This record gives sequence, C-alpha cells and structure tokens, in this order.
Amino acid sequence: MTLATTLRDLHVPGTPVVLPNAWDAASARMVEEAGFPAVATSSFATATILGYDDGESAPVDDVLAATARIARTVSVPVTVDFERGFRLAPAELVERFVATGAVGLNLEDSDPATGAMVEAGEQAEFLAAVRAAAGADLVINARVDTFIRRAGAPEEQLRSAIDRANRYLAAGADCVYPIGTSDPDVIQSLVKEISGPVNVSFGQGDRSLAELAGLGVARITFGPMLQRHLYDRLAGAVLPALVAGENPFLS
Repeated sequence: MTLATTLRDLHVPGTPVVLPNAWDAASARMVEEAGFPAVATSSFATATILGYDDGESAPVDDVLAATARIARTVSVPVTVDFERGFRLAPAELVERFVATGAVGLNLEDSDPATGAMVEAGEQAEFLAAVRAAAGADLVINARVDTFIRRAGAPEEQLRSAIDRANRYLAAGADCVYPIGTSDPDVIQSLVKEISGPVNVSFGQGDRSLAELAGLGVARITFGPMLQRHLYDRLAGAVLPALVAGENPFLS
C-alpha cells in the first residue's frame, strides 16, 4: 500500500482523519510521535517560518524544500497546503511536488494575490490536469473559497460551494475543503449535498471534534491555529517576562 493510498483511505465520513497542521520538520515529528496517522501543513505557518507572508509570497523552491524536509523526517503520509500551485503548469507542479516525498496537497480556487474567485470551470480543468499528470500518486484536496471570499449572500455562498465541490470531485479531486464556515447547519448541508469527502477546519474551537464528526465530515484540519497559539504564548508571555527579568518557566 502506498502512502497516497493510506492517506486517501483515512477520509471516512463520520470518522474523520484529524490532521494538526505542522510548519517544519520538528513540528511534523511531534505530530507523528503524538500518534496521528498523517501530517498536514499550513501555507500560512510555513510561509511564516520561511520569512514571508501567506499568499504565494514565498518562493516555490523554498516551499518545496521545506516540504521535502518534512516528508523525509516522518514515516506517515504528508499532505501540503500548496495554495493555488504557485502558478506552475500542472505537469511541472506534479513532477516537482512528487519529488518532495509528500503525497497530498490542497489546491484553492481563488487567486492568492487578489482574492478573486477563479471561474469554476477553469478550476475544474486545472484539477483534472493535475489528476491526469499525477495518476493515483497524489491525494488532491480541492479547497473551495466561497465562504472566506464572501462570494455573494450566505445562501449564494452555500449553493456555489456545493456546485464547485461537486465539479472538483468530478474532475478528480479526492476530497473538498469548503473553508471558512463553522455553522453546523451549513456543514450538514455541505456533507449531504456534496458527493465525496468533506474537509472542515476546526476554526477557533467553536465545535468539538466529536460534534464535527457527528456532522459527517471526513477530515478536520487546523490551518495555522497551532502555530499561532504557540507563538502568541511566546510573544505575549515568555518574552515579556524575560525582558522584565522574570522567569517565565516557573508558572
């Protein structure tokens, strides 16, 4: 069984794979050692450790090198938030990405530079070309950005998300990721009307893992939430205590 097959098989509606998002080799190793069956990354968190803003600002060579370091550090499947592919043509994208050792990737349907939604048919064609180049070697998680980009009224966002998700699955995506909603009624509608596995984000913890599983999702991710939590602790408590001459490690 390949790592891609292992990752693909973890996507079970109602019994979701939980993927804490890592940002470097050390955090990826911690995720694996904690017992999680796969490692995901966050583009925001990875860009931060590379010294760039999110939104494909980091050079693709740096992102791929960071991905390769993570993949060779752990033995479980690695899936990467690859934004919209850094403007690589599908064949080159697949060739360079597969060489890192990672076996899954997120591809979003809005332009990271402008925030504009990509036309659904164009995105479906892009995903189909990636699938054709990759065969079964990559698990494609197609991100749907209608909620975070506020593309229309709430009901329009929902209908568009469902339509886009089903198009992307038909084009060869393994899973879809309608990012940006934590409303249980919306999530339930997405799961009911989308003909494949649905990934949701944990958000700020307004829904428990058990509640999200009960809604029928197949994958739960955290984006940069874990990194932000640790870095906020460092910036908000540890460093100020040191500046004040106190020992922050006693409490």
